[in-house]
Amino acid sequence: MSSHPQLCHSDCDDCPIRHRAVCAHCDTSELEELEQIKYYRSFEAGQTVIWSGDQMSFVGSVVSGIASLTQTMEDGRTQMVGLLLPSDFVGRPGRDGAPYDVVATTDLVMCCFRKKPFEELMARTPHIAHRLLEMTLDELDAAREWMLVLGRKTAREKIASLLSIIARRDASLTKRGMSGPMVFDLPLTREAMADYLGLTLETVSRQISALKKDGVIHLEGKRHVTIPDMGRLMEEAGDDTDGGFLV
Repeated sequence: MSSHPQLCHSDCDDCPIRHRAVCAHCDTSELEELEQIKYYRSFEAGQTVIWSGDQMSFVGSVVSGIASLTQTMEDGRTQMVGLLLPSDFVGRPGRDGAPYDVVATTDLVMCCFRKKPFEELMARTPHIAHRLLEMTLDELDAAREWMLVLGRKTAREKIASLLSIIARRDASLTKRGMSGPMVFDLPLTREAMADYLGLTLETVSRQISALKKDGVIHLEGKRHVTIPDMGRLMEEAGDDTDGGFLV
């Protein structure tokens, strides 16, 4: 973990990811047990949360913000291999080392659990073990979908796919659903989007401008996005509104 993370505090009742995180199915007594082993950490954008190969003393969930998963090759080249969005789980119970660098892409808040006590609690709490299995399978499905995005989709479809993933996750967390226009602040720079999608910065900028010109998205500044018709964005992504990416 970074040498200078900041401690912060939050109440489970007010937690924005309460019904999506690893504790989603927990009853009151189980939440009380988790309360005894949890703590919160905040990280500034650009700060390293975990270095690949580090011994992990915690597991946890992203409460707010976005982090990137990055793998470094022997010759020093790096590749962003995933994003951690709110409610996503960090760490693997039963495994000591971290397989990837985890870096805060935006300001980040994490709800952390001391690893050994969490593993012990998971062993005797079916609700936690079952929810973690669900999340792991969802993560596997999302990774397979992302292989399709990177391998077969056009640059325009890649941009639309990423925007739809972020928009739908934002909608589900705020319980707005997907009816009506969707408004959110894009948490990634265009450079980060290019890295993640395997595109050049110029291509990302050009495709975002094209989507804006065609009315698929409205853009104020570089980050404030409005999607007037989610169905149209999904069509641009080569997807439909009742299948595809998990949210």
